[in-house]
Amino acid sequence: MPSLQTALPPELANNSIRLYRECLRRAKYIGQKKFNTELLITMVREQFKKNMHETDPDKIQKMKDDAARGLINHMLYESENLSGRKFSKSTDQS
Repeated sequence: MPSLQTALPPELANNSIRLYRECLRRAKYIGQKKFNTELLITMVREQFKKNMHETDPDKIQKMKDDAARGLINHMLYESENLSGRKFSKSTDQS
């Protein structure tokens, strides 16, 4: 299965610390809009701390892919809001 990280810049996708920082930036951005910044930052930190001692490369890749998926989803969401255009397909066809 190909990695989702190819959708992110390589300097971000290949570096766990940079991925962590970008996740924190997104958490702060979303938190300011929804007034729950501390909760979101705490959730991101806990996830990274919980898995920081993982040594299995497959598990690490899956966790990086999950983080990348979250970042990509948020970028698409923000792009949709700014442009007024839907990028994802809707399954609701009335």
